[in-house]
Amino acid sequence: MGCAVSTEAGGSAFDLDRPWRIDERVAVRPEPFGALLYHFGTRRLSFLKNMTVLAVVRSLAEHPSARSACAAAGVGADRLPVYQRALATLAESQMITERAPS
Repeated sequence: MGCAVSTEAGGSAFDLDRPWRIDERVAVRPEPFGALLYHFGTRRLSFLKNMTVLAVVRSLAEHPSARSACAAAGVGADRLPVYQRALATLAESQMITERAPS
């Protein structure tokens, strides 16, 4: 099991300016704290610890980049590194995958 949101500071190699989407093998189950993501291919479970990160993840496919999905969800520049790390963790665990630019 992995946690997709951390409060620690720091950077990530995740490219916010690329287009992303939830992997087609992932089920999202909303919960009061955020959501559970289950990957049917890897059998991994991830927790999204707040509703904002859930909004970002759910809207990834609707935006040209992860950065614009974050902005649409109200993530300010000061909080962007936290969400970048969360998305990097989700990408590493194959919960989200890069998609072709639209």
